[in-house]
Amino acid sequence: MSDAPSTHNSGQNSGDNVPVFSVSEVSGLVKSTVEGAFGHVRIRGEISGFKRAASGHLYFTLKDDAAVIDGVCWRTTAGRLALNPEDGMEIIATGRITTYPGRSKYQIVVEQIELAGEGALLKLLEDRKRKLAAEGLFDEDRKRALPYLPAVIGVVTSPTGAVIRDILHRLADRFPRRVLVWPVLVQGEGAAEQVAAAIRGFNALGGESAAPRPDLLIVARGGGSLEDLWAFNEEAVVRAAAESDIPLISAVGHETDWTLIDLASDRRAPTPTAAAEMAVPVRYEVMAQVADCEGRLIRAVRRHVDARTREVAALARGLPNLRRTVESASQRLDDWSERLGNALKAGIRQRRQRLPSRIAPPRRALDMAARRLDVAGRDLARTYADDLSGRRKSLAHLGQLLESYSYERVLDRGFALLTTPKGVAVTSVQALSAGDDVNIRLKDGVAAARIAGGAAQVRKPKSGKPAPDDDPQGSLL
Repeated sequence: MSDAPSTHNSGQNSGDNVPVFSVSEVSGLVKSTVEGAFGHVRIRGEISGFKRAASGHLYFTLKDDAAVIDGVCWRTTAGRLALNPEDGMEIIATGRITTYPGRSKYQIVVEQIELAGEGALLKLLEDRKRKLAAEGLFDEDRKRALPYLPAVIGVVTSPTGAVIRDILHRLADRFPRRVLVWPVLVQGEGAAEQVAAAIRGFNALGGESAAPRPDLLIVARGGGSLEDLWAFNEEAVVRAAAESDIPLISAVGHETDWTLIDLASDRRAPTPTAAAEMAVPVRYEVMAQVADCEGRLIRAVRRHVDARTREVAALARGLPNLRRTVESASQRLDDWSERLGNALKAGIRQRRQRLPSRIAPPRRALDMAARRLDVAGRDLARTYADDLSGRRKSLAHLGQLLESYSYERVLDRGFALLTTPKGVAVTSVQALSAGDDVNIRLKDGVAAARIAGGAAQVRKPKSGKPAPDDDPQGSLL
């Protein structure tokens, strides 16, 4: 063997030229041999003993009816896997065979995982369906009614496919609405995460965001195989659809295709075009319906008015004639007026006949009334005189008090009142300028004067003492 190590045990039996290897050397030779022969393999088997280590690496065993092989998937690769491995899942693992010298084991380092055939996919799909149904994500009482005419429609789909064109074209034909498109992958690695993020992103719009929050969501893609539609069977997508506060229509695949998002959505459409038809009514049908309702309302109002008119006419026929009623009442009034006049005359005659015997002679009554009036007049005059005297005293006292407060009394003590020619009192030198005419009022008259200097020429006292020419008394007014 050309690549055999040169070191070996010299204490071998006579005639035996087989070299002696160390354990590490044998392990290295086996490792290089295995990796050279199985650098890229695809192995089909059932996952058993699946474990995710704290480091993020995945460890499991692939088995069939006759053998098992260990599998490992490093953390950097595990994040890119198209599906999440589970115990009992039949898969096809793509990778390379290597050995683990620490335990003398061989294993496959997995680089890609895919389900082994449609049967395995259907089994996984059925298991996931039962799990999510047990959590209540598919319950009918969770589903909400779609808005009759949404103002804004959010669409989660691929921006380059025919699906978005079909939806926009159908909406334009039926009832044009504003459409917001959230572009996503609808197939392959990362598609499920993007679809779930788009549904949650539409729900988070509103408030201070520039885009309006949609009134309805459509999640759509065209038809394909079970593997092509698998992203819409992932738990992340199903949970996002079930948690959506915005009513959601799922339109994934063709009429015969179904995915788990169809069970979690509020309404399933067989095709993307059908989803657009569910989203909005036909504009002309709405207009016709409005016109029909308008006509029915007008006819109903007319029928109501006609019925009430007939009722009023029937009631009017049962009422008495107003003219005849008024004529009869007028005649009775004339009769009662005549009878009242006759009764008053008869009553006055009777009162006059009984009056002389009950009334005292007029002269005596007049004398008595005159005496009473005289007494009352004297009492009133005395009361008035007393009140007038008191008011005069009060008025005199107030006049004396007012006189003591008059500024003229201040003038009597040697002060003067300075006014403008219009009679406005001057209270500050700041209001005067050189050449202004003023009037000086003293106790015995008014003298005219003219200001020789302005306010700037008025001398100010120094150190709090008045100037020789200043009045130490100050101004009282």
